[in-house]
Amino acid sequence: MNKAIYPGTFDPFTNGHLDVLERALNIFERVDVVIAENSQKNTLFTVEERLAMIQEVVSIFPNVGVDVLHDGLLADYARTAGAKAIVRGVRQVKDFEYELQMSLLNRHLYPEVTTVFLMPNVKYTYVASSIIREVAMLGGDVSKFVHPYVLEMLGTKRDERNKRR
Repeated sequence: MNKAIYPGTFDPFTNGHLDVLERALNIFERVDVVIAENSQKNTLFTVEERLAMIQEVVSIFPNVGVDVLHDGLLADYARTAGAKAIVRGVRQVKDFEYELQMSLLNRHLYPEVTTVFLMPNVKYTYVASSIIREVAMLGGDVSKFVHPYVLEMLGTKRDERNKRR
């Protein structure tokens, strides 16, 4: 099977992420979205919340799975999963510079894997999860940039924060 993995923090999963996933599905028979835990990032959503969020959003695709990489190397995960490719979305040159370094390292660790860089639709090139989180937590409208379920979860997080204040 022609399988790829699409790793990321996905905090939250945006329509830009979904656009890249749909593009990947035009190339690969199966794509697994892999939530990477990153202790260096201060996430809004727990891993479990992100898992539920992404499962809901991608439930319309029979050839998409969702998993979590709790620890270890992405290259090892890709090898174990039988993935032939790692999908990465790039919106700007800055993204590409970082992703190129990671791609070369993953190729060293797992020579059989290829990193595929996909650009989202131009309407999502400025959409980053961090911006979506910030705007949503300040009460801004992000409904054009996330799935309705994600929007609901962002609203719940905003309400929880407001109650603590």
